[in-house]
Amino acid sequence: QVQLVESGGGLVQPGGSLRLSCAASGTIFSIHRMGWYRQAPGKQRELVARITNGGSTESADSVKGRFTIYRDYAKNTVLLQMDSLKPEDTAVYFCNAESFNGRAMSFWGQGTQVTVSS
Repeated sequence: QVQLVESGGGLVQPGGSLRLSCAASGTIFSIHRMGWYRQAPGKQRELVARITNGGSTESADSVKGRFTIYRDYAKNTVLLQMDSLKPEDTAVYFCNAESFNGRAMSFWGQGTQVTVSS
């Protein structure tokens, strides 16, 4: 099992920045990819960005050039640097870890609220 604990959400004005952090524990050796998803009220959960153990990344078109995902392997952490935030970025952000330890599994954090408003 993998446990994920997120931090770093909050309220920020448009154009501002936030950094989300997600620390993994448990069977972390089995993780091959980590990422961030978000869910706004009344909408489906969507991919924001994700990164493999090898450092390959992919991100939603809506955040390209503004958000950066990276890993701190020493701390078993995935971070999401969010710049030039817009009101439409307001959502609950969820950390995700994909693992394979005999079978494929997906783990989720509890979510952290990001609100972009003046």
